[in-house]
Parts: sequence; structure tokens; C-alpha cells
Amino acid sequence: MFGRKTLDRVEHMLDEAIAGNFQESDYDETHLSKLESKWKQYLGMSVLTRENMEKEKESVKSLVSDISHQTKTPMANIQLYAELLRENLESGPDFAQKSQNLKLLNEIGVQAKKLDFLIQSLTKLSRLESNIVEVRPVRQKLSELIGAAIQDVRLKAEHREIEIINTYGGTGSAAYDMKWTKEALGNVLDNAVKYSHFGGSIRISVAEYELYAAVSVKDDGIGIREEDTAKIFGRFYRAEEVQQEDGVGIGLYLTREILRKENGYIRVKSKPGNGSEFVMYLPREAEEFFHKC
Repeated sequence: MFGRKTLDRVEHMLDEAIAGNFQESDYDETHLSKLESKWKQYLGMSVLTRENMEKEKESVKSLVSDISHQTKTPMANIQLYAELLRENLESGPDFAQKSQNLKLLNEIGVQAKKLDFLIQSLTKLSRLESNIVEVRPVRQKLSELIGAAIQDVRLKAEHREIEIINTYGGTGSAAYDMKWTKEALGNVLDNAVKYSHFGGSIRISVAEYELYAAVSVKDDGIGIREEDTAKIFGRFYRAEEVQQEDGVGIGLYLTREILRKENGYIRVKSKPGNGSEFVMYLPREAEEFFHKC
């Protein structure tokens, strides 16, 4: 059977694993028996599993905290406006109160839309971070992606009289997941519309390289301070000068994560008052496997 030394070493390895102190580097496989080697492999996998579970636990705690914080304001506003509306209705109808009631109903609608947008964004974020859905990049035309993303923001752009100029007329392709990459490009375009001046313009262009296709979205809006360019892709980050604008600071974070899952990336060039240019780099070829997101 097994020698006493081997059993003692296996017992020691188990004790270290139970205590959470097991380190594969502490054991040299050239000096281990077959049984010890298998225990080492099993315990190493157990440690990795525990570490992944801890990371997921922290991610869930962070997301729950973010949801609690971000939903607090719109919920409080809805409750406030609803209470004011109830008081007005109870005090009796007249023209002045009718006008005020309509304003309160409008504010309730606005806050409800903000809350709905926030919940949808958080749902997408949780699905992306918890591996619930799959990103399946396949090689397809860039023109289809750009056209679909423009269509989604066209009405919002027209409302602000902003012209979206698509300069790309090529037939090039890249490897991307249409649903999620349209979401990524749509977030960039939505920001460009939101922070551009009324009556401004947004220019879309494409540069095709050997490994990547670079989709550029350039606006003539308010621009971004240099100290903020490294932060804008963080979850829920919003610069001071745009705090009063609609939004929750999730869009660019989602864009970065979606592109990362597709082996792509995003960069930004901007100066305050001179607009911004966001460039999404999509791989030209799909990997043989797909990434879960």
C-alpha cells in the first residue's frame, strides 16, 4: 500500500486546502508520487474554483449596491410627484390645479422612463458580467452594422436637428455579433447625439487594417477633459459637466465589455469644446471558438 510519508504528505495537502492555504507552488511534482500528483491537481482546481466563486460573489455584491444606489433617486421622485398629485386631486378640481396635475403626471412619466432605462441597462450589465448570454462573433459586412445602429438613433438625432453623416460606402467585413455590437455602437452614437450641440453633425467612417476594422464616430460636441478620458469607460462614471444630462453612466462600460468579449477594443480622442472621436476596433477574423459573456 502507500508509504507513511506519502499519506502524511497527502494529509498535509488536505489540511492546507481546508484552511484555504493550499499553494501548488509548494509542491514539486518531480518529487511527488502518482497519488500525491493527482491530489495536487484536484486541490489546485478546487482553489481556482473557490477564487472564481469569491470573484462572482464580490461582483454580485457590487451590482446589488449599484442597483440600490442608482434606483433610489427616480423612485423617490416618482413617490413625491404621485403624493403631490394625490393631494391636488383630493383638494378639488380647478383650472390651476389641472395644469399643475398635468405637469406632475408628465414628471412621473419622465422619472418612470428613467427608471425603466436604468433597469434595462442594469439587466444588460448583469447578463454580460454573469455569463448568462453568449457573444458569437461571425464575419459579416460592416455596412449592415453601421446602418442598423444609425437607424436606432435617427429619431433622437432628428429631434435635435443633428445630421449623421455615414462616409463609409465600402464592402468590408469584420467578425462581430450583430445584436451586441449594434448595442455597443449604438451606445457610442447615442452619446454623440446627447452631447453634441443642437444642429450639429456626427461623422462615421471606417479604416480597414489587416487585423482590425476601425469604426470611428466623431462629433462636434462638448468634448471630454483629458483627466476624464481614462475614466469614462468605468461603470456608472459620469463627468461633472454632464451630471444634469439624462443617463446613468453604463453605456460606454457596456461598449467596452462587449468589444472585449469579441477580442476588440475602443479608444477615444477628445478635447473640451472640440468634440470627441470614439474608435471601435473589430477583429477582421472570428476566433474558432466564441466567448461567453
